[in-house]
Amino acid sequence: MLAVIRIILLGIFVIIASILGILFCLIRPFHRNNVYWLGQLYSKASKIIGVKLVVRHHPEAVETNPAVFIANHQNSYDIFTLCGSVLPSTVTIGKKSLKWIPFFGQLYWLAGNILIDRENRKKAMAALKRSRDTILNKKISVWMFPEGTRSYGRGLLPFKRGAFQLAQAADVPIVPVVMSTTENKIDLNKWSNGTVIIEVMAPRALTDEQKKNLKQACEDFHAIMLNKLNELDSEAEQLQLKQ
Repeated sequence: MLAVIRIILLGIFVIIASILGILFCLIRPFHRNNVYWLGQLYSKASKIIGVKLVVRHHPEAVETNPAVFIANHQNSYDIFTLCGSVLPSTVTIGKKSLKWIPFFGQLYWLAGNILIDRENRKKAMAALKRSRDTILNKKISVWMFPEGTRSYGRGLLPFKRGAFQLAQAADVPIVPVVMSTTENKIDLNKWSNGTVIIEVMAPRALTDEQKKNLKQACEDFHAIMLNKLNELDSEAEQLQLKQ
């Protein structure tokens, strides 16, 4: 019964938040801070699904702009959790099909996010160039999911090169963002679903060796984020035991 109530509340929340967000973005379409403010709004729904959000930003990450942020992507709950860690002057890169989702798709576009056609390599490369120009000309950071898809409990999936190509092309650092595991940890029938920890780590510039070998860069950053994910999962579990 609790799950049904939460699903209804989430549906109402998404509709109201999207309508308000669209109206807000119509007043200032494509503004550099739209994504930040919408992230703060949507993360309020974490209370509906019964999780406590703990968001940590490394001081250097807050001060670094522009940059390429890379985060782990787990499931649909990310929109109510992970979005709360987005910093000002940041946009995300998402698949083109998102714009067809009622309310949310229109909001995603108006907020200033970058849509790409991942099935068309030529268009994807054009979007990469547009993203680089956005970083260089507008001094706006870009948020990407290097796994390329939701992991759905399969751990941290191998990274694709797109985020690293963008960081190299724009000559900006990479900021890893790691969220503790939520897949199979959130049960809408449970009153409390514990603590979700999100850590925005210190910026890291690509080394000369990594620039020459982006596959190595993918593996290096994957190892860094996997280690942090294990740390956060352990911490979240300990907090759960204390409750």
